Amino acid sequence: MNKVLRILGGILIGLLVIYLVWRFSDIITYLIIAIVLSLIGRPLVKRFNTMRIGRFHIPNALSAFMALLVIILIVLSFVGIFVPLIASQARLVSNIDFDLLGSSMQKPIADMEIFFRQYNILSRDETIRQLLAQQIESILNFASFSQTLTSIVGVTGSLFIAVFAILFLTFFFLKDPYLLDEVVEILTPVNYQNEVQSVLTQSKRLLSRYFIGLMIELTTMVTLLSLGLTLFGVENALLIGFFGGLMNVIPYLGPIIGAVVGVILTIFTALSTGMISDLFSLILIVVGVFFVSNLIDNVVLQPLIYSNSVKAHPVEIFLVILIAGSIAGITGMILAVPTYTILRVIAKEFLSQIKVVQQLTKNI
Repeated sequence: MNKVLRILGGILIGLLVIYLVWRFSDIITYLIIAIVLSLIGRPLVKRFNTMRIGRFHIPNALSAFMALLVIILIVLSFVGIFVPLIASQARLVSNIDFDLLGSSMQKPIADMEIFFRQYNILSRDETIRQLLAQQIESILNFASFSQTLTSIVGVTGSLFIAVFAILFLTFFFLKDPYLLDEVVEILTPVNYQNEVQSVLTQSKRLLSRYFIGLMIELTTMVTLLSLGLTLFGVENALLIGFFGGLMNVIPYLGPIIGAVVGVILTIFTALSTGMISDLFSLILIVVGVFFVSNLIDNVVLQPLIYSNSVKAHPVEIFLVILIAGSIAGITGMILAVPTYTILRVIAKEFLSQIKVVQQLTKNI
């Protein structure tokens, strides 16, 4: 009877935890981002702590603030580069001669309408132009506009709260690296405190290496893509390279998304500058640069990052990412490696007698 009650109690506690995670998902997201930023910024804090101003050491709180300031400046510098490039691309799109483009697309559109009518996708009295006009009108009506305006105001407020919360939490995690350990220790039964402390120490060490390695990978990919596209004379090379490099945060699928967006931006640029005759060759160049850059990433960067940071074989990581993607989509793919790393550390501490666990965790 007592065993049944313990099982039921465990199930109820598990359901309560799941509900709390769902109910306070925003706060948990802020917490996770702050932990990641603190893991990235912790080496900076250690570096600042070793510095002297005359005979005085820099206080730990000041070191944490300086590290946080460096992170903020890096993010703002990326925003400062990225936003003007987007505005420039928007101006190029506004310069496209849509009348000329529409006249040149009349025959292909007519052929598409015939094809759609054959398969009853369009009725005989409908045209693609009418359908597009209806969709645009529905988007631009007053109700949608007011709703969009309300959403923008709401998003702005939520964004301000999110930024403030993340910066606040990150500062204290940088200032006190054992703050999270102390919270977990309070919630941990006495019999398991040594094992849990070991899990926290190893997880922070491995995850810090992983996230720093990931930042190096993203920076390298942005550089490779931007330089490659610039050398071949592709317009908006920095914008395409920046977006394509950042998309590598999504394993395997990210490079494809980056390449597709790069091709779309290249098409818009060619249409706005009248380089339609060179469009096919430009698309081939963009695809080729993405292919070569990601080949370097897959052959050189990723094996180094995964083997040296999380101590896992690339094939092992590949299978984990596929499984995570099938369970939770893109979010699962992004979180696959850090989650798997934590699970391996936990398994090593609590399930080390199992042969499979011994094999998977032998390098940790």
